[in-house]
Amino acid sequence: MNISIILAAGEGTRMKSKIPKVLHKICGKPILEYVINASKNANIEKNYVVVGHGGEKVKEKFKDSHILFKTQPIGDEYPYGTGYAVMQAIDHIDDNSNVIILYGDTPLIRDKTIKRLVDYHDKNDYDGTILTAYLEDPAGYGRVIRDDEGYILKIVEHKDATEEELKIKEINSGIYCFNGRQLKYALSKIDNDNAQGEYYITDVIKILKEEGCKVGAYVIEDSREIHGVNSRVQLAFCEKVMRSRINKRYMENGVTIINPENTYIEPSATIGKDSIIYPGTIIVGKTIIGEDCIIGENCRIENSKIGNKVEIYSSNISDSIVDDECMIGPYAHLRPNSHLGRNIKIGNFVEVKNSTIGDNSKAGHLAYIGDADVGKNVNVGCGVVFVNYDGRSKFRSLVEDNVFIGSNSNLVAPVAVREWAYIAAGSTITEEVEEGNLSIARARQVNRDGWVEEKGYKDNK
Repeated sequence: MNISIILAAGEGTRMKSKIPKVLHKICGKPILEYVINASKNANIEKNYVVVGHGGEKVKEKFKDSHILFKTQPIGDEYPYGTGYAVMQAIDHIDDNSNVIILYGDTPLIRDKTIKRLVDYHDKNDYDGTILTAYLEDPAGYGRVIRDDEGYILKIVEHKDATEEELKIKEINSGIYCFNGRQLKYALSKIDNDNAQGEYYITDVIKILKEEGCKVGAYVIEDSREIHGVNSRVQLAFCEKVMRSRINKRYMENGVTIINPENTYIEPSATIGKDSIIYPGTIIVGKTIIGEDCIIGENCRIENSKIGNKVEIYSSNISDSIVDDECMIGPYAHLRPNSHLGRNIKIGNFVEVKNSTIGDNSKAGHLAYIGDADVGKNVNVGCGVVFVNYDGRSKFRSLVEDNVFIGSNSNLVAPVAVREWAYIAAGSTITEEVEEGNLSIARARQVNRDGWVEEKGYKDNK
């Protein structure tokens, strides 16, 4: 059996945050979630997460993730270090299992890397295998010490390394694969006689070597995978790498992204082939975008379903549905629970909220459609407002098929406008308009001759 122990007990003081470090987000997901998913996708049957600072928040966040938690005691009376953290799960380590040690703050680790590490470990029948990398600047990392034949001797932490050892560029990623029985034995032998006074998991390697065990090293292909997050700067670095990965995956699946470095798409989204994404676009949550769409510059689409051949420009859409061949924007806003039918035009500065709009209808500009059911082939003129709120409660409006609503009109809900009705421009509608009727709800125009002269306004100029 393969099990993982994911260390997530660190306080993360350099983050300067009230949020536990592993709950900070990259591309919309907590850092820890990437590590858990990578472990699961690498066919690790059981996954243990060791928590400490902010542990209850971490447990709550991942309560439905089918992982097991172990809590590391916190306080001056307790020792620290990676070795001590691993000890928290020692009772769950079977002798014949492979134990993979991972870190909750390394979100860039890939499942294929974990799988290759385990396969390399098994193929060579090692008791312990280290995931290593070569870095041009290895400062801060433990160095991998090899003998003259290239075999692993030990790992030396940066603060405990000699001047000669600090010149070594092969570093320990902190990720390992151990035989369960040998790991438990070595954990019982480690001590905290070092510069930090901590129990290092790295000492397990030295102990295994002293016992004549076989220890190997698998060199990672992309050293960015082991990049940890200990500050906001490192968080931004991982965000950039992850965003690049995500955008590359979309492009490989047939999506055109004009400027990937200036496009933010979360991994939970789905985008159909031959759709084009322009710069400044943000696509988040469980958004689904169909094929042959154009998502223009500076759009934000969140948890929404967009059909095929839809064009959206400089607009916000959240928790809504847009059917095929619609055109939206620029500067339109679809608020939650909006559903547009096919071939609908929602123009500039039009806002739709909690409403349905039927096929072939249009609202070209400067309108508000809220809490309404609008039929097919409806024209909503410029400046039309669906007045849905009386200060205490919301009410719905019904506009049936083939209605024409003239510019600068108000529909005061609850109200119904029946099929083929016409609303004259500037009307305020408070009562039902019957089918085929023209409704004019405004005062008759009065022109008074000589009024300006009568008032003496000309004399004041």
